[in-house]
Amino acid sequence: MVRPLVITMLLFTVAGAFAAPRDLPTGAFSFTVETVVPGQPEVVYDMTFGDVTGWWDHSMSDDPHAMYIEPKPGGAFMEIFDASGDGVRHAVVTYAKRGEMLRFEGPLGLAGNALHMVTTWTFTDADEGHTRIAVEVHASGEMEEDWPAIIERTWRHFLIGRLTPYLAGGGKPLD
Repeated sequence: MVRPLVITMLLFTVAGAFAAPRDLPTGAFSFTVETVVPGQPEVVYDMTFGDVTGWWDHSMSDDPHAMYIEPKPGGAFMEIFDASGDGVRHAVVTYAKRGEMLRFEGPLGLAGNALHMVTTWTFTDADEGHTRIAVEVHASGEMEEDWPAIIERTWRHFLIGRLTPYLAGGGKPLD
């Protein structure tokens, strides 16, 4: 009887060592980045999504084979690394209404971390012939202290530094 008890206690001790809680940095943040671009909301929406290689310049591979956001519920924000189909799903589209809003959920370039991000794009008439694009990001989970500022700076880069000139240039790829 002693032997099974010793084995059981040993197993619980070993299992407890692997299941011991760790102190992980956690938090939450949100921000909104906006820009105004030429074009009607439906046209701007269509130029923004689908193939994003003309304006999206961050990737997990050096030269992605394809990168796209499928603007439909259940669609994916995909980066395909090569012709064999290797790649990563950065996010999944949870809401899409052409010319008005697209929302996706996923960690984007922070895959592998317990970080949940919800990114909502809205498209509204700004004035005659222009569209206001707002990108609102809400995130919570594991994160380093400097991530909120880095992520907001990265979205400013995408929206203002990349997408705005891409759209102003009629969808001509940058670089």
